[in-house]
Amino acid sequence: MGARSKARRRAVDVLYEADLREVDPVALLAERVDSPDVAPVNEYTRALVRGVTDNRVRIDELISEHAEGWTLGRMPPVDRAVLRLGVYELLWEADLPDAVAIDEAIELAKMLSTDESPRFVNGLLDSIARIAEHLRATL
Repeated sequence: MGARSKARRRAVDVLYEADLREVDPVALLAERVDSPDVAPVNEYTRALVRGVTDNRVRIDELISEHAEGWTLGRMPPVDRAVLRLGVYELLWEADLPDAVAIDEAIELAKMLSTDESPRFVNGLLDSIARIAEHLRATL
């Protein structure tokens, strides 16, 4: 697993934990960074957590709009974290090809969630990717 993939995995871990504990992900990550008992946090992990947090309202709107038959509250928390990260990378990480953002999210879903999750993540992110250029222009 490459450095960026590991950074994404760690970002999903932080986003997931923050969601479950109902705390700010950036504050949670700051606790981790300041703790001597935790391995150093990659800068890309920090950027991802900040980016998702800063844009969470819009990200959640997009997920809700494209999750046919699912509400955010009904989704497994790990799927929410993976999708939030995937949408953030699709729309706000300009140097990352859309296919890479989707593939990375699918791999995270395979590792961390249910057997049905990779297909769900793929379908939802693909739906957003089809209109990504339009969405990026409105950000």
